Amino acid sequence: MVRASSALARFKVLDLTRVRAGPTCVRQLADWGADVIKIELPLALEDPDPMGGPRGGPDFQNLHRNKRSLTLNLKEPEGIAIFKRLVADADVVVENFRPNVKRKLGIDYEALSAINPRLVYGSISGFGDDGPYADRPGFDQIAQGMGGLMSITGEPGRGPMRVGIPIADLCSGIFAAQGILVALLERETSGRGQWVRTSLLQAQTFMLDFQAARWLMAQEVPGQAGNNHPTSIPTGVFRTKDGHINIAASGQHMWERLAKTLGAERWITDPRFVNSAQRSEHRDALQAEIEERTTTENSAVWIERLNVAGVPCGPINSIDQVFADAQVKHLGLAQELASDGQAPVSYVSQPMKLSRTPSKIVRHPPEQGEDTDAILAELGFTPAQIADARARNIV
Repeated sequence: MVRASSALARFKVLDLTRVRAGPTCVRQLADWGADVIKIELPLALEDPDPMGGPRGGPDFQNLHRNKRSLTLNLKEPEGIAIFKRLVADADVVVENFRPNVKRKLGIDYEALSAINPRLVYGSISGFGDDGPYADRPGFDQIAQGMGGLMSITGEPGRGPMRVGIPIADLCSGIFAAQGILVALLERETSGRGQWVRTSLLQAQTFMLDFQAARWLMAQEVPGQAGNNHPTSIPTGVFRTKDGHINIAASGQHMWERLAKTLGAERWITDPRFVNSAQRSEHRDALQAEIEERTTTENSAVWIERLNVAGVPCGPINSIDQVFADAQVKHLGLAQELASDGQAPVSYVSQPMKLSRTPSKIVRHPPEQGEDTDAILAELGFTPAQIADARARNIV
């Protein structure tokens, strides 16, 4: 079996997740070479309109590359028995069931760790595995709102605004993967697995970062600042002759470089802009004066001039422009995988590089149950036993 990397090749992962947060977690493990077995319902029992988008769609493809697929009916005792045989030899189980569902099925952490004490069990929920909201269904936008993000996103006075990606889903998945890797490292010392838990609400609250610190440490309640940075000024979006650019000129030295590059040295001694406190107080006037200058030239001209001067700036790209960007191409953030007789498919690659054990896209998302026979054979099932289980919709 071809692995995406040798980094995690010694680990076997059982993937019980659906939708996005869980698959995001497991993708991190698959892309670094773990043997990931995606557990799915037998075809005859599958929901014809599953959450998470159609199986062949870009979203599904992006989430489920580098995995194998086993169909298994966990509502039947025989299906649970097969799953527990897999658990006995697994390193990791990842699930995003509601708490009562996994306990009812008998596949909660306590039940499975009794079979395999070395098992690392990862759980992702909407609001936590216990507590007053434990049984509520989780959804990314709900977590964005409850976790404070929507209150600080968007323009002042325009009402709350979600961000353009499912950031609570994505971050909870990445944090879960990080927790699993920490638990696997600790297991090398203790010889024991443990339960790793996170939720959309925890991830979103953690991602408030300095905005959370402003409240916890200084009792400041941040509000919406639109495209302007809430504390580093001038940092934001500025109109040009042919569009918009980002400029981030925080700090006195950077501010003075910006003023000189825009041909407005007088700003440096202007009482309204003389230091960061004054620039913050007169933010709107400063924005207007900067745009009087930036609207005289095209975006590319200012990006060139400001970069030469050492002032952080950049274009505001559409998604197609992102992947056409020279630096994005150089970093290999889109990775192609060819198919027999079909056009290559481009995937978003991992955002970090390891010098000896890099990650690769080596396998398209599997067809539902594509690897069922092979995985069951690895457990010792005969072809006749597999055929019988398939005929009864156990697999």
